[in-house]
Amino acid sequence: MAQKKELSQARSYIKSGKDLEKAEKLMTDLLRDPSHRTNERIYLAWFEAVTKQYEAANEKLYLKQEYDTAAFFNLTRRLYAIAGTLDTLDAMPDAKGRVKLRYRDDHATLLDQLRPNLYFGGTYYVRKEDYLQAYDFLETYLETDKMPLFTGYDYLQKDVRMPEAAYWATYTGYKMQDAERTLRYRQLAERDTAKAKFALQYVCEAYRWQHNDAAYEETLKRGFGRYPDFAYFFPRLVDYYHANNRPDSALVVAEQALKMSPDSQLFLLAKSVALLNLERYDDCIQLSEQLISKNDTLAEAYYNIATARLNQALALDQRNQPRVYRTQIQKLYMDARPYMEAYRKLAPDEKRKWAPALYRIYLNLNMGKQFEEIDRVMKTL
Repeated sequence: MAQKKELSQARSYIKSGKDLEKAEKLMTDLLRDPSHRTNERIYLAWFEAVTKQYEAANEKLYLKQEYDTAAFFNLTRRLYAIAGTLDTLDAMPDAKGRVKLRYRDDHATLLDQLRPNLYFGGTYYVRKEDYLQAYDFLETYLETDKMPLFTGYDYLQKDVRMPEAAYWATYTGYKMQDAERTLRYRQLAERDTAKAKFALQYVCEAYRWQHNDAAYEETLKRGFGRYPDFAYFFPRLVDYYHANNRPDSALVVAEQALKMSPDSQLFLLAKSVALLNLERYDDCIQLSEQLISKNDTLAEAYYNIATARLNQALALDQRNQPRVYRTQIQKLYMDARPYMEAYRKLAPDEKRKWAPALYRIYLNLNMGKQFEEIDRVMKTL
């Protein structure tokens, strides 16, 4: 009896066009009771109450009267939630196993017209930096393609805005540092050609958060292959290979990049580092000298030359034949010195790189004053 009374009161509110929020609350209060959650009449009344609210809000916006934009968008999302649940109930077979859909066509027709509000609601919340709300709107927009309610609408193939919605969903997932949400629509987001490189960047970061090295590497490679000039992919792919002791792979990527842009200092420097890590010291020095001749402020080129010379000195020293190699070793330290000192000047904050190297150089060259100074620096590390 209480249920009938509340349904009757809600219908009165709806018919009058007033107190529509009260009508909605009556229905949502009824649905708190699990025994009411399969009652289609409650959902129908709730749907109608929210539809009337939407129509009133839409009229205010059309007349350029003041109205809460967020509330307007949220009405659309509530209509989708209500219609989806009602459609599920409507699709349940009767006692004889028959399914007779009574509401689907009308509700789908109405909601299809309102569907752009889900997209614009999502982008509205993106601008507000409310990324969770934005994601919920965009997810609803994208998931309509899978809802039985919209059977035959084929949004994935017919709606040109789907890839862009997927991109914004990927972006909001990334901004929340939520790997699962970032990855959920990654394939569709890549179809947004204007922003695909950014989508791939967010996907890489999500895989990194998950420690999914194989997927991280594969996506970096794919991103670099498609967008070799984009600042994100190349350096991280090279860094990944060096971090995993794969300088040969880093060299391959650097040489691929140089085929597209032979004069790129970034790509040349990456090749120099790969040669250094592959212990191809003379090749590394030659290439780094070329870089310095083009740009004498490129700090890492000086560092690579000095490190190559120091590594050559260490290799000779490890042969334990000081009389044979003493002169050669000393010359290598002398050759390394000006380059490491130049690196210090160009990168003064990189103490952990230049201080130990200069310590070795000054010690082996018996440079007491310089050694004492660098020893004091070492004690601060």
